Amino acid sequence: MTVPAIGEAVAPFPLPYSLHGSGPHKVIAVHGWLADRADYAATLPDLDRESFTYVFVDLRGYGEARATAGQYSTAEGAADLVALADGLGWRTFSLIGHSMGASVAQRVLAVSPERVRRLVGVSPVPACGLKMPPGQWELFASAAEKPENRRIIIDRTTGSCRPAAWLDRMVYRSQTRTDPKAFRAWLDSWSGEDFRTKVEGVRTPALAVTGALDPAITADLMRQTWMRCYPEAELAELGCAGHYAMDETPLQLVRTVEDFLRADG
Repeated sequence: MTVPAIGEAVAPFPLPYSLHGSGPHKVIAVHGWLADRADYAATLPDLDRESFTYVFVDLRGYGEARATAGQYSTAEGAADLVALADGLGWRTFSLIGHSMGASVAQRVLAVSPERVRRLVGVSPVPACGLKMPPGQWELFASAAEKPENRRIIIDRTTGSCRPAAWLDRMVYRSQTRTDPKAFRAWLDSWSGEDFRTKVEGVRTPALAVTGALDPAITADLMRQTWMRCYPEAELAELGCAGHYAMDETPLQLVRTVEDFLRADG
């Protein structure tokens, strides 16, 4: 895989995706840093497929796009998502993004706000990025090559109360569905880039969903960032979830998200 030089333009890439449902409300769902679109697997059986058409994508460096070259940045990911919507013939759509994926989704809002009906961030990285102290940064930065660090991250962000077998499964999925170089490059983008000024004041309804067991992306952090950024913002905290609500509490997440999307009218 050849990675373009920094600043080198990269044409939009036709992201791999899976489609679920045939409803009139179109929705694109974007995965987080540690896994591909299989992030959402536990939610699939219980989606409202008559009201919504869901597309779950793999970003560059993940899943079926694991070997795809790129800058591995949220801005590039947003351009790929807009190109995907164009290819599907979707003029307007809602966006769901988990963690890093919420940063990508907010980038879409920055460049094409008129196309986004509703925005949902699940444990969302805010538009100001997520600064880390040195010790935490080293844990995250070396996770590309150290699976034990991925396990520590997943364990800590789910309250250190999940079964060992689940943690092992999450780490295995993360390792096998990500390219290490892309994984490491994505970290620099979602954690370090601040594009608040490009989305502040956008009146798209925007729901942040946090998990009470997650010490990183907390409801309080959302009050300081997400809720101040978007005039039409809402916040929902899931009491039994950590950072991976789609795996930990899939039914509650589906209900929370779809109720919000239906409010579009």
